[in-house]
Amino acid sequence: MITDIYEAEKALFEDGVQTVLRVQENRYRRVGLLKGNIVSNSRSESKGISARVGKNGLYGFASIAECSNEAAKKVLKAASDNVKLLSRHVESKAILLPPSYGTGRIPTNYEIADAQQKRIIDVCRKIDDHILRKYPDLDSRSVFYSEDSQDRIIYTSDAFDGHLVTPRCYIYVSMSLKTKDGNPVEMFKALGGFGSLEDNFSDIEQYYPEIDTLYKRLRDKAEGVYAKAGYKTVVLGGLMGGMLAHEAVGHTVEADLVMGGSVAGPNLGKKVASDLVSLVDYANTVDGKMAPLPVYLDDEGIKAEDAVLIKDGILTGYMNNRETAEKFNMKPLGNARGWSFGDEPLIRMRNTCILPGKSTEEELIESVEDGYYLIDSGNGQADLTGEFMFGVTCGYEIKNGKLGKALLDTTVTGVAFDMLKTVDMVSDKVEWTSSGFCGKKQQMAVGMGGPHLRCKIMIGGR
Repeated sequence: MITDIYEAEKALFEDGVQTVLRVQENRYRRVGLLKGNIVSNSRSESKGISARVGKNGLYGFASIAECSNEAAKKVLKAASDNVKLLSRHVESKAILLPPSYGTGRIPTNYEIADAQQKRIIDVCRKIDDHILRKYPDLDSRSVFYSEDSQDRIIYTSDAFDGHLVTPRCYIYVSMSLKTKDGNPVEMFKALGGFGSLEDNFSDIEQYYPEIDTLYKRLRDKAEGVYAKAGYKTVVLGGLMGGMLAHEAVGHTVEADLVMGGSVAGPNLGKKVASDLVSLVDYANTVDGKMAPLPVYLDDEGIKAEDAVLIKDGILTGYMNNRETAEKFNMKPLGNARGWSFGDEPLIRMRNTCILPGKSTEEELIESVEDGYYLIDSGNGQADLTGEFMFGVTCGYEIKNGKLGKALLDTTVTGVAFDMLKTVDMVSDKVEWTSSGFCGKKQQMAVGMGGPHLRCKIMIGGR
């Protein structure tokens, strides 16, 4: 990030007032190919400064689309004026925060290498050429490159400072065929992860096996059958487990939504899942390795730590910002984040994951006499009761412990805490994805993951 905002701007912070100054640049790179033709090609940036000023339990927020010392002065004054205005019109005061949760400096974790647009197009064309050459029978194919990065500098009056960079880039490969009845079936796969273009796509051929698997599953799906509706024993793949961890459980344990009436409120300290289920929102490392989208510092200056949400089936905690942590007598662990410079930080997930167990994926499948293996979901939604509905875009029958015919698109529904109590086998490996956005009021890049789970769930039919 090119900026002339320096720590000297802390001299502008008012004594005794909790202040966060955030300088942030977001970058976006997009290239899309449809049947080999370029249909999108764009580059954009947004950059600016925001200030959040807290006094007597109230907060003022302001932002400006400039990066300069003068802009910093403007937003600090505007945020201070806003909180003073609020104090004259709001009778009740919010929770007063303690002065500090630790101070220090978080070093820069990554440097962005900005690829030229031509290089991005060349990478997409190489993947498209491979698909066309190997699978000429496809009715349609698309290759879509998406890169977004957050580069932000945080200065605080009473917490940690730091320079945090969170880049990711993915290539979404989509293929379609027709069934014997002439109906189209489609599947897609996200390739890539944390980092810039060359971190992920300097060796395109490493992704060919994944593309080959995608085609095989699409071919199976084109000859697939509808699931039989009902309450069934299923094996959820790791990506389905990740969707469950994020949508059906994760949102219910975000403290602001707990205060809004989520099912997690009256269940803290209670049994919400089987003994085999534990759930953690990881900050920046998982088992000693970098998390899919590492977060080292949040937008309130809180140093990021892992949040244990469910342990051995017991709901043990929430994800918090500083204010809700004080309300619930918990420690803030770095979950307050805003997507762009003009967004106030909200309580957000980072890398939410159900922990692995001791069984193998093969053992889970072999244990099912009559059920389904549900591998991937194209979408999902849940409400504050934990009731969810996920679309299933890839799955197979399980007959006598062996995979049968592929499934055409279907849905699964349930209530998360009820469904998790039926989990009786958990695999020993976790699958991660960080290719999507969470859409809670403002978008946010998140990671989610899980092992294979054997459980009971309601599945839709034709």
